[in-house]
Amino acid sequence: MANHSQLGFQDASSPIMEELIEFHDHALMVALAICSLVLYLLALMLLEKLSSNTVDAQEVELIWTILPAIVLILLALPSLQILYMMDEIDEPDLTLKAIGHQWYWSYEYTDFKDLSFDSYMIPTTDLPQGHFRLLEVDHRIVIPMESPIRIIITADDVLHSWAVPSLGVKTDAIPGRLNQTSFITTRPGVFYGQCSEICGANHSFMPIVVESTPLKYFETWSSLLSS
Repeated sequence: MANHSQLGFQDASSPIMEELIEFHDHALMVALAICSLVLYLLALMLLEKLSSNTVDAQEVELIWTILPAIVLILLALPSLQILYMMDEIDEPDLTLKAIGHQWYWSYEYTDFKDLSFDSYMIPTTDLPQGHFRLLEVDHRIVIPMESPIRIIITADDVLHSWAVPSLGVKTDAIPGRLNQTSFITTRPGVFYGQCSEICGANHSFMPIVVESTPLKYFETWSSLLSS
């Protein structure tokens, strides 16, 4: 999760988030090249005398017309690739349903007969030592690592948004509508998120906690909870 002095993204825990971070770095390099070129031309115009050959040159006009198009292509192609990857859902091993309420989340494991629970934020007064304030919940989502997970998201009352930054997931929860997304966790761990849509007075108190475990631990947990 993020810390107080962190300037960049959280460590990627899914292939999609790794791609998003790489695209972010790629876009920053393109922006740096553009800024450097503009500053160089600005300094050149301020320090050198302008001539009619420079002002009226058709070659310069051709370059500053074609160059932005090339830059846009360099940004658009990897962006479109990531968008299609984020929308692709191919035979998930597990399907979850997340329902947003004011102000908590409900989860249903649709592949199991009777496995569902509500997830509330733990109040600061009841928080165990070493846990994160405003981020810890009484019931975590537990998923098997390195398995494709599909999550179906909706809301019961107002707009919400299910977001976990380290997994590269952010999907709106809309009443009367089902949205879906997918992800794969590449390592075991606990990943924190929050509702990312202003949904009322207690919007800040709807944390999301995803716990990624090896498959055998997930099977043990699911059998205990559904029994």
